[in-house]
Amino acid sequence: MGQAPTFVEEERLWSLGWRLVAGVDEVGRGPLAGPVVAAAVVLPSERQPSWVSLLRDSKELTAERREELFNIIQEDGIPSGVGIVSHKVIDARGIVPASKQAMRDAIRQLPFTPDYLLIDYVRLSRTRIPQINITNGDRLSFSIAAASIVAKVTRDRMMVELDGEYPGYGFAQHKGYGTPEHLGVLQRLGPCPLHRMSFAPVWMAGSEAGRQWGEVFGPGGPRT
Repeated sequence: MGQAPTFVEEERLWSLGWRLVAGVDEVGRGPLAGPVVAAAVVLPSERQPSWVSLLRDSKELTAERREELFNIIQEDGIPSGVGIVSHKVIDARGIVPASKQAMRDAIRQLPFTPDYLLIDYVRLSRTRIPQINITNGDRLSFSIAAASIVAKVTRDRMMVELDGEYPGYGFAQHKGYGTPEHLGVLQRLGPCPLHRMSFAPVWMAGSEAGRQWGEVFGPGGPRT
């Protein structure tokens, strides 16, 4: 397991009187299909639950540990918000604007307006909430690590469910990322309506293969 995050940034802000510090992170910038998902999480400033020490960047955890921590965060009543932006918006506006929209939506979904934001790498415009942007923040800040877990589990669960709507693409396994298996299916079947057509591997596969796919399954795509 990698470097353990800390409360260094949170404690500095808490000491200055900013009590509601939200960690913000997103997942799903790289996949060829599905939405981008962001989460905002506010860990308590007065008490630090014992499970906090288990938090890591979601990419460093097994799927089982992510699920376990996600459930703990929910059951412990930790304030959190989630923002989901579809592949259609990604195609229309680009992945970076879509990721920022998901982050802003996640912050708005919190039950209150946070005092301060700790954001993994990205700087958000159009928000009056003060912010600190931390490179590799999901590895350095407990709050951002918690947000990365909430976002990752939320998106993974969505992709498992969408696998039932678009069978044959393996979304439950690769979650839309460009694995060799996924690229192979794209070449055989062409894109389905869940794919991000603005991403090069998708539109390249969407030429002749895409027309064949449409002839077989129709405009609605393969459905259960």
